[in-house]
Amino acid sequence: MALPRTPLTRRPLPRTPLRGTPVTAAVVTLLALGLPAVAAPAAAALPTHPAQLAHQAPARVAPSPATLTVTGEGSASAAPDLAVVVAGVEAVADSPQKAVDAQTRAANALLRAVRGRGVAERDIRTENLSLSPVYDHADGASRLKGYQAAQSFSVTVREVRETGAVVQAITDVTGEAARITSVAFAVSDPAPLQARARRAAHQDARAKALEYAGLSGRRLGRLVSLSEDAAGYPRPVPAAADAIGANSGVPVTPGVIRATATVTAVYELD
Repeated sequence: MALPRTPLTRRPLPRTPLRGTPVTAAVVTLLALGLPAVAAPAAAALPTHPAQLAHQAPARVAPSPATLTVTGEGSASAAPDLAVVVAGVEAVADSPQKAVDAQTRAANALLRAVRGRGVAERDIRTENLSLSPVYDHADGASRLKGYQAAQSFSVTVREVRETGAVVQAITDVTGEAARITSVAFAVSDPAPLQARARRAAHQDARAKALEYAGLSGRRLGRLVSLSEDAAGYPRPVPAAADAIGANSGVPVTPGVIRATATVTAVYELD
């Protein structure tokens, strides 16, 4: 015989107020939302009061190292290995054609002379060619006097000792039409000379930095920055030397070619 079923009565559990930390409240909230409670401990790492943030020590920043700034200067010299002669001819006549014809004859004589002294075709270049009227100014009036034709060349002499002889040859064959504008000496490849000047400037800057560091009772540290302030293109300077060409033409003195460099260097001090 079956026994009658007695309905089960579910008694409510006594409600105990949760006291404690915000972590407990966070766990209850997560459980109520159906979320895992493993995320709750992160809340425990947060400050419980905003005032705690104000009392936290700021991060310490390492002080910047002391630095030393110096300027270095350097130069390098070399004997020139070429000369550039700027020379030309000029003729005046009563008509344009006569002036051009006279100038052409003189220019051809100039070219034959420099070629005869061993100057290569690639080292001869026309720099200027002109034809202009010539006026005679008197008593406030201008009167056409004739026409002037002129031509100039740059002649590169790669055998420096031949420079005087080339100049003499030009004046010999062109006579009164000859015009010598300038003679300049140079080096055919200035890059190695400039590199030596830069190296000297760098060494000068480091030597100064070592000296100043020692005077300050410090040790010279690493190079922080290096900049080139100026680089002087190789140029001729006077030198104690005998004139060349005295026995074979116009005497000339080549001197030496000098390149310069200036740098600014910044070093740390240990």
